[in-house]
Amino acid sequence: MSYKIVKKADLNSQIYLMEIEAPLVARKAAPGQFVILRIDEKGERVPFTIADFDKEKGTVTVIIQAVGKTTRDLSKLNEGDTILDFAGPLGIPTPLEGLKKVAVIGGGLGTAIAYPQAKKLKELGAEVTAISGFRSKEYIILEDEMNAVSDKLIITTDDGSNGLQGFVTDRLREELESGEKYDEVIAIGPLVMMRAVCNLTKEFGIPTTVSMNPVMIDGTGMCGGCRVIVGGETKFACVDGPDFDGHKIDWDAAIKRQQMFKAYEKRSCEEGKCRLTGKEHNNA
Repeated sequence: MSYKIVKKADLNSQIYLMEIEAPLVARKAAPGQFVILRIDEKGERVPFTIADFDKEKGTVTVIIQAVGKTTRDLSKLNEGDTILDFAGPLGIPTPLEGLKKVAVIGGGLGTAIAYPQAKKLKELGAEVTAISGFRSKEYIILEDEMNAVSDKLIITTDDGSNGLQGFVTDRLREELESGEKYDEVIAIGPLVMMRAVCNLTKEFGIPTTVSMNPVMIDGTGMCGGCRVIVGGETKFACVDGPDFDGHKIDWDAAIKRQQMFKAYEKRSCEEGKCRLTGKEHNNA
């Protein structure tokens, strides 16, 4: 069985969207889950968080940044082409029921993963404040989509090229110090960004969920590559997560573990192999 690409769109110079025909995956998909795909028989297994899904059309959307061999190879495929494997949905869906007022934070490509969270929360009747951070204006993605599913959208850039300069934590602090109160904060993006958000929300006593994206191989909890320390216990992001209580994450260990693979990933990409990869939302 193969999986057809029914839509492909460039979101900016580095990031593109693919909508894949995968009815069995779409039928069970929920915000927070991911898929593992393989382009062909010689390809590596690469995990991508589900950015959107349509149960009626039977499609699943992933948003990808071309940073390694597989993501570059994927970028060369077009509408009508097929992918050999598309396994999922994997992971535990984000628990969103019962929340009345939520801040959804996305950093870079993490915004693509924050989108289905915000969309579902809006469907459930929650009041959603979305804060998205990017390096500069040219890298902003899903502005219209996020605006449609949030009551308030704040976009900030490191260089201020969109008119608002600063980090997502700057904007979140402004909201909290102005008197905004949230049942929960959901943060998705680079580890250092999620850690900074958690440090801030801890000051204000706000429960915070983060999406972890360590190196992942099999997606079934067998390889142990995606282990993270949560509340002093070892968890596996692929089967116990990918969402966890951000205030219980051992951030130093998570960041150190991620850095262990940097040299190897660089070398393998240069050789055209890229055998190890984390989920894509942390590459922005």
